[in-house]
Amino acid sequence: MKIKVDDLSGPEVAELLSEHLRGMARHSPPESIHALDLEALRRPEITFWSAWDGAELMGCGALKALDTRHAEIKSMRTASAHLRKGVARRLLHHILGQARSRGYRRLSLETGSMAAFEPARRLYASFGFEYCEPFADYREDPNSVFMTRKL
Repeated sequence: MKIKVDDLSGPEVAELLSEHLRGMARHSPPESIHALDLEALRRPEITFWSAWDGAELMGCGALKALDTRHAEIKSMRTASAHLRKGVARRLLHHILGQARSRGYRRLSLETGSMAAFEPARRLYASFGFEYCEPFADYREDPNSVFMTRKL
């Protein structure tokens, strides 16, 4: 698997992000969807990575700078054909390493509270993320779970 910074211009990435947004809409009410679209992921404070096996997109993930010491994980998604192959684990490991190398002291995330998001919550917990209060611009929401870890 090759993980690379992605400029979000390829059709494979656009389709995976569309799948991601559709999945969020299927499991969360509109006011509780915090996933970013292609345009929002192009903001300068966000670095987006894609994971590939040759020409096949396996997954993606992003890192959003909140300030000089705190960043947020965004847009973690594994392509349906590559579920349970360790893609998310590899991407998360990569993002953690990048966050450390950039000098962040804390890494946080928001994910859903519903059963469909349980595998994601277990993955984050296995990497040392703990439940926390809302951070940045987030507000309490029964459909959201917030997690964080020190780096």
